[in-house]
Amino acid sequence: MRHKVNSKKLGRTAEHRKALLGSLVVNLIKRKRIRTTLTKARMASRLADKMVTLGKRDNLAARRLAVSQLRDKDAVSILFKDIATQFVERNGGYTRTLKLGKRASDGSEMALLEWVGIAAPVRKKKEKKDKEPA
Repeated sequence: MRHKVNSKKLGRTAEHRKALLGSLVVNLIKRKRIRTTLTKARMASRLADKMVTLGKRDNLAARRLAVSQLRDKDAVSILFKDIATQFVERNGGYTRTLKLGKRASDGSEMALLEWVGIAAPVRKKKEKKDKEPA
C-alpha cells in the first residue's frame, strides 16, 4: 500500500535521486527553462518552489539550507539575488510545467519546466552556410 507516499523513486537510490533533483533545479536557476521527463519535472518543481521560499527568507540559515540541497554556491546566489526577489509578492506556484508530448526513442512523456513570469533568454540559432555552386 502507498499510504501518504508522495514521491516517486525514479529507479534510483535516495542519494542519486537527491543529486538528480538538485542538478535539475540548478539548471533551472541558471537557464530559466529546462526540458525533461514529466515525472522529473514535477518532482523538480516541488524542490524549486521550496528553494524560492528559502530565497525569500534571505538569511544565513536559509542560504545554508539551499546550498546543502543544491550543492552549487553560484546557483544559490543567483536564486537569492535575482529569482527570489521577483517572487516577493507571490505566495506559491513559482514554476510552470508544460507538456511537450512523447519522446520518439522510448515514448516517455516530456515536459518543459520554467519559472512563472521570468522570460528565458533567447538563444540564437547558427545560420547555415549555403554551398556555392562550383
